[in-house]
Parts: sequence; structure tokens; C-alpha cells
Amino acid sequence: MNETAQSMSSRASEAALRARNLRTVGALAAVFFLPLLVSFWMYYGGWRPAGQSNHGELITPAQPLEPAVLSSVQGGDSVTLPLRTWTLVYIGGGACDDACRNALHVMRQARLALNQEMARVERVWLVTGDCCNREYLEREQAGLLALDAAAGGALVAQFPPGEREHSIYVIDPLGNLMMRHDARDDPKGLLADLRKLLELSHIG
Repeated sequence: MNETAQSMSSRASEAALRARNLRTVGALAAVFFLPLLVSFWMYYGGWRPAGQSNHGELITPAQPLEPAVLSSVQGGDSVTLPLRTWTLVYIGGGACDDACRNALHVMRQARLALNQEMARVERVWLVTGDCCNREYLEREQAGLLALDAAAGGALVAQFPPGEREHSIYVIDPLGNLMMRHDARDDPKGLLADLRKLLELSHIG
């Protein structure tokens, strides 16, 4: 009888210990995942802090982009867009006039100013034809992905058509086209928006 009671007591103690361990694991998981889930909901649910506003033009609803495989004009492997990172995109001809160079410059400087966060952002130039001044790309735009979009009309058509020569587009890591910036505006606005987006998002 004593052995039976001891066995039952032992099993009860083991069950209580197991339950306590499960509660501890659950609490640790909540501490780790809850901020991630909240930030995901805040960003993709459209919440923004009171009194703050974005500088760029939000594309609402965000537009999921259909994937496209494009060749690099610099050689090397083809690239599938959208990328799985935050991406700044400019669309324009390969001659790259003053408006084009200004937009690429703004993209480069905004990314550099992110400092340790810059690895989360890529720059893409969708070249629509007459490609390209490779000397300029090598000298001024190291790291820029210049992609031949002449055969990727279906991808380019998914971007808003107005004033593309002055537009910098923002794509999120899930492949959604979600913001447009005017490259003629204060470039600090693009930087401020990128910082907010990277702070709110734990993906990409």
C-alpha cells in the first residue's frame, strides 16, 4: 500500500514538474515572439504612431508584384524580382539623364545613411532600354543591381505610371510595392521612412 502511494505521489510530482516546465517554456516563447507578432501586426495592419507621418506616398493597398527573372546588365547571374529584402527601385532608360542620376544618388545616400541597417536594403535600377553607361555605374553606383527590364514589360507595368523619371519605389521583403518617393524632394524624407519601416519590421 505504501509503495502504491509512493508511486502515485511520484507520478503526481513528475506531472507537476512537467506542467511547470511547460509554463516556463511558454512564458519564454511569449517573451521572444510577442514583440515580433506585435510589430508585424503594427506594420502590415497599417498602424502608425500618433503625430507621425510618412514622407513618401503610400501605395494603398500595397500591391503584390508578380515575380520576374531579369538579366543583369553588368553580367553575372539573372535576378528574380521582387527580392526578399527591402528594395529601392528606379525605372528608366539606360542613357540615365540628370533625373535618373539624381534618383540613383538619392537611393545610394539613403542606404548608406542607414549605417548598420544598410544590409537590409538593396538598390535596383530597372533599365528600360539603351543600356548603359557602365563606367558611370562602376564609378558612382557600386552595388547597384542594374537589370534589363526591356523584356520585362509585365513587371514594369505593375508600377504606377506617373512621373517615373522622378520616382523611387519601395518594395517590402514580402514582395509588395508599398511606397513611392519623389527623388526631387528632401532626401532625408526617404531616409526617415526607411528607418521607420526597418524599425517596425523584423523581416527582411
